Amino acid sequence: MTSPRNLVVFALLAAGAVASWYLARTGRGDDADAPPFEAAHRGYYLKSARILGTGPDGELLYEIRAAQAEQQDDNRVTFTDVRIDYSPQSEVPWTVNADSATINQDEQRVLLRGHVRAVSAEGFSGNDTEIRTRYLEFDPENYLAETDERVQIRIGARSLTATGMLASLKDNHVELKSNVSGKFAP
Repeated sequence: MTSPRNLVVFALLAAGAVASWYLARTGRGDDADAPPFEAAHRGYYLKSARILGTGPDGELLYEIRAAQAEQQDDNRVTFTDVRIDYSPQSEVPWTVNADSATINQDEQRVLLRGHVRAVSAEGFSGNDTEIRTRYLEFDPENYLAETDERVQIRIGARSLTATGMLASLKDNHVELKSNVSGKFAP
């Protein structure tokens, strides 16, 4: 026979089992409709990215290649290990490399950071030319490169350093802003 004490224990166990089943079932209803994880943002991510830029006539003007490209929440795209080349038809013999770059959706400038290097075999004065800086704002459609940072420029055997620069890559023209010093070999 069952004692009143066993009946109370059995009733409490049964009530606990029903309560835990009810709580588990109601808690699971909200989670069952939710995705298993929430993404940080809903942009795209590319490896070995290749982006083509066209001129006003619709012809290929330049190409941006990067190891990675990722769309950010604020309508910008970030790139790593970047290389920008003009098309042969543009007759702009410059290549620009950088550790990283950012393009804002509403701007046409490419913001380059890290070890930024622009090189041309037919650069300023028709000589091998190399421009180095940590930061460069590059407008590929208008062929302009600008920085307010320290810049090192090598033109053939000559070398210059300055703070700030504006260069027109189409015209092979450079304007140094301040603190210019250089070394010129005969």
